[in-house]
Amino acid sequence: MKKALFGLLALSAVSTAAADSVGGFIGTGAGVYYRNELTVNSSVRYALNLNAVNLFRGGSLALGGDVAYLGQIRSGATLAGFNPYYGLGLGADVSLGSNNYISVYPHGLLGLEYQVTTPLSIFVEGSVGPSLSIGNGGLNFDFLGFGARVGVNYTFR
Repeated sequence: MKKALFGLLALSAVSTAAADSVGGFIGTGAGVYYRNELTVNSSVRYALNLNAVNLFRGGSLALGGDVAYLGQIRSGATLAGFNPYYGLGLGADVSLGSNNYISVYPHGLLGLEYQVTTPLSIFVEGSVGPSLSIGNGGLNFDFLGFGARVGVNYTFR
């Protein structure tokens, strides 16, 4: 019985030690995400994206997602509560409508997060990288694609 109790105690301590978060964003697309903290300074973010490009005027609807590794940039200077971060990610989209295509978007990103209250923070980030898509127009390669997001985080502690 002691072993079971200590095992349960250890498991609950480990599961609450991670500060996972959920949130939403808007920018070049809109979506929701789940972020899993790996260490104090790094995390992995899983996002679900929805893009409605001129949907009600004969446009298209794109559903996609991305996975990104995020790391905090530690500097000696304080930035008035702002926390800069960097990341590497891979995104993919499937679009249906006037433009039918599948695209892949490996990218690097830079962002800035501000802690509003203990569980709540806001962020802004930009990403850049090549984009490869195949669809109605054949194969398309953009050497330099970009994206931007503004969002809200809610952290579970």
